[in-house]
Amino acid sequence: MNDIIQCDTEIPSTREPIVVKIIGAPTACADGVKEVWRDVANWAGRQLETKYGDRVHTQYFDLFESDCPTLPPNSRLPVVFVNDRMVINGGKISIPRIRQEIDSLIVNVLD
Repeated sequence: MNDIIQCDTEIPSTREPIVVKIIGAPTACADGVKEVWRDVANWAGRQLETKYGDRVHTQYFDLFESDCPTLPPNSRLPVVFVNDRMVINGGKISIPRIRQEIDSLIVNVLD
């Protein structure tokens, strides 16, 4: 006879997308205001979507807009969060660094 064993341990859902939040700001220059960080964030989002599909959702926030997440003190732009963990604080938007964090989250869910 087969007995059914009930397990109370909750397995993390692999269906919840990993959220990548990129925070930047417009840049003033002689030609006017440029949205360089927004453009790079859109490019990064396309790269991540190509690799991970719907497992990753990328959002861009302008530092001066009301919906921008609160940044830790002494943050430098751009700031990148992966599931609310800051992985980039200033410098460049590094796809390899973002992918490293995403891959570690995916592996942790499968372990």
